[in-house]
Amino acid sequence: MESERPEDFVARVPFNTVLASTVGLWLCYFVLTTLRADVWHLDFQNEMLWRRALASLAGVIGTIGLWLVLRLFDAKPLWAKITAALLLSAPVALLVAQANQFVFASLSDRYFREMVQEQGYNVRKNESGELLIEIPGMGMTGVPDGSKATLPATAFQGTPWQQVTEVAFGRYFMLLAWCSLYLALLTGEKARAAERREGAYRRAAKAAELRSLRYQVNPHFLFNTLNSLSALVLTGKTQAAERMIQTISTFYRRSLADDPTSDVPLREEFALQKLYLDIEGVRFPRRLHAEYKLPEALEDAKIPGMILQPLVENSVKHAVNPSSGKVTITLAAREEYGRLVVTVSDDGSAAEENHETRPGYGIGLANVRERLEARFGEEASVVSGRGPDGYSTTLRMPIVRHREEHR
Repeated sequence: MESERPEDFVARVPFNTVLASTVGLWLCYFVLTTLRADVWHLDFQNEMLWRRALASLAGVIGTIGLWLVLRLFDAKPLWAKITAALLLSAPVALLVAQANQFVFASLSDRYFREMVQEQGYNVRKNESGELLIEIPGMGMTGVPDGSKATLPATAFQGTPWQQVTEVAFGRYFMLLAWCSLYLALLTGEKARAAERREGAYRRAAKAAELRSLRYQVNPHFLFNTLNSLSALVLTGKTQAAERMIQTISTFYRRSLADDPTSDVPLREEFALQKLYLDIEGVRFPRRLHAEYKLPEALEDAKIPGMILQPLVENSVKHAVNPSSGKVTITLAAREEYGRLVVTVSDDGSAAEENHETRPGYGIGLANVRERLEARFGEEASVVSGRGPDGYSTTLRMPIVRHREEHR
């Protein structure tokens, strides 16, 4: 399981999202201004089109620059982010407006000249390159007939600084609109980061619980097997003791190699329990018989590792050990209504005392219940009790074909 640290959850709006929102904003500006020019039948449409595209590109670059500074405030309080957006948008809007004026400068003079000439006035440039408009003085009080009044174009267009300022105001509010969108996206990312953080902590707690419950199984099993081994040694059954030691070694090598929080294929769980029953079979060669019923279609179904161990131990302890005759322990699996059903049963004498009254039985069954609940929640169940053919415990859980990653 990969560990997740709190710093992995720093809320950041992905660059792809920032780029898409920026391009979308200025593309919308490009389309709307082009449609507006077409509706008003403005001249120089072809020349204005590529200039407008350059102005939009300058807007994209300026907005990305604004984001690079604004993202430094991502971890700050909301009021700080809003203040930064209000202040930082102003110089960026001014730069974008200047770029716009530079791109349209030559075309602006031509457009203004033609518009004035259509009104019947003459336009000329003075030595400094300033546009002057000649207005006939006829009808003007105090001006002789036939004379002309000359006015600078700035009287109608405004000074270059005034023009830039006017454009900058429009760009400023566009950038503020984008900043609002960015803050909304950032808030969404923070909410998702909080969900991921909460999910990671919840999974970490569940993994700790699963480890704790799994580790409860190992000491109990070791205690039982060492008791069995001790009994063989004391009775002089050295060959049986040697076989048991080898089997114990194989069992622990397989069981300890697994992640205690992971699921294992059902065939591996059955194989592990077969090793255990082979170990116990050394103690009870005539009394213990085991059967395994695992359909091929369910061999790859996943199940929590060693989940069957306490149940098999209980059958050995409470059915085989006190019995004087042969006892069959059966491990069976089947699919029922799309769910995995695994049963551990024994045909110990019905006259035997109920398993649930035996000391230690409730601990093993409780461990199984808690592990299934920690792994599957309410989707899993455990039913245990005595029937006419002996005692059985049935586990029901979802069928998991592929290992689920705990992120």
